[in-house]
Amino acid sequence: MSRSPVPDVDLHRIRRFCDERVPAAARDQVRLEVEVTGSKVTIYELRAPWNPRYGPTWTKSAVASLRYSPTHRRWALFWIDHNGSWHRYPNAEPTATVAELLAEIGRDPTAVFWG
Repeated sequence: MSRSPVPDVDLHRIRRFCDERVPAAARDQVRLEVEVTGSKVTIYELRAPWNPRYGPTWTKSAVASLRYSPTHRRWALFWIDHNGSWHRYPNAEPTATVAELLAEIGRDPTAVFWG
């Protein structure tokens, strides 16, 4: 099994961002999860079932994708449109510091991450 090229310290920082974004008292209704696929880290928002007719499955929506280039040691930020296509986020250049991109996701000045 190959190891992900994503630096452990950055992955920890992304997971901490997700944990801190949702207050503990609300985690029975909403939570954020992180999925790592190679050098891509995707943040998902999960919402509790709201209608019994649709079953007990939580709704899962992609929020943002952080993509790491091991060659350049830089992170790039992507947003997803309503058709499920990913686009490079134009308001943040690739950076060595993932915290900068997490701050941009948190601020969401263009409303593409949190709506």
